[in-house]
Amino acid sequence: MPFLELDTSLPANRLPPALAQELCAAGAEILGKPAERVNVTVRSGLPMVVSGSAEPCAQLLVSSIGVVGSAEQNREHSARLFDFLTAKLGLGPERIVIRFFPLEPWQIGKNRTVMTFL
Repeated sequence: MPFLELDTSLPANRLPPALAQELCAAGAEILGKPAERVNVTVRSGLPMVVSGSAEPCAQLLVSSIGVVGSAEQNREHSARLFDFLTAKLGLGPERIVIRFFPLEPWQIGKNRTVMTFL
């Protein structure tokens, strides 16, 4: 069950209208998970600084069970996610940061229990 949280200083009117849905589909493909399990949040218009600069930027947090736990996995995910984000946001790769967090099944609650028991 991946979670993709995109924060950006770009105003909402500069984002593609279906960005959340497109990020869901891209995340599912890149992480090898069904889209029905992917959760996406997009927050725009935030005051942000990346690499010491307040120029337009974005940060993506990717957390999931089993698919973001190694440098090798994340190197591949990073390249593909950067391709998606630079194309959709119109930002250079130096203005985007991606953070990966591996999750354990007991850290995600769903349907009144945790993923361990589903």
